[in-house]
Amino acid sequence: MSLLEWPRRVAALAQFHVGDPNQPTLSAADEHHLRTVLRAKSGEELVVTDGAGAWSLCEVGEHALHRVTPVHVDPASPQTTLYLAPLKGDKSESTVVKATELGVHRIVPLMSARVVVKFRGEVRDKIVARWRRVASEANNQCRRTYDVIIDEPLHVRDVPVNVAFAHFDGASDWNGVHSVCVGPEGGWEEGEWGEHPRLSLGPTVLRADTAGVVAAALLAFGAGGWGFTVTDGQSR
Repeated sequence: MSLLEWPRRVAALAQFHVGDPNQPTLSAADEHHLRTVLRAKSGEELVVTDGAGAWSLCEVGEHALHRVTPVHVDPASPQTTLYLAPLKGDKSESTVVKATELGVHRIVPLMSARVVVKFRGEVRDKIVARWRRVASEANNQCRRTYDVIIDEPLHVRDVPVNVAFAHFDGASDWNGVHSVCVGPEGGWEEGEWGEHPRLSLGPTVLRADTAGVVAAALLAFGAGGWGFTVTDGQSR
């Protein structure tokens, strides 16, 4: 993420998704949110992004947005993946929001033996749609310019064999780790993971929703995506 305009991006009124940051046009729903909900005033700045790394700063005009900076493209972050078992209530959505804020590239709903949520048919589709909605909202709130991918659900048996799963007796070295699986409230079924590697989330027993957030943070550090990259190659 470029630091050149970062303070202005943080201070901007909001961030919105547009088709082209060069010619920013908001959807009808976002236009309503900007002018009716946020009560934006002419001259206030906001960020627009295409969700693929390109962004610019714009001023609110009386009838349109006016771009006030060149279009920048942020460097892509590491391709991290969090496989997340659906949880009861809105706990999964909260974890998806935090994982998005922490920079996870992709989140995959994970089907395992002890998932207690009814996750099939229309219910499954609604849950995945909600994950995508809250991830999009979190993306804008935290000024991410690459959309987080909420993938189609996957069963444990179909997870690549090199992907680790979180377990209390797992290894503690997260260096170089780009993907991990976090289980449901009931934990993993005995023998469910076969020869997959195991990774620890720390010395205490975590709630399932907390485990997802901790895993997302460890992925960010382990994969080397924590910090800001600027044009001179320095990091903070």
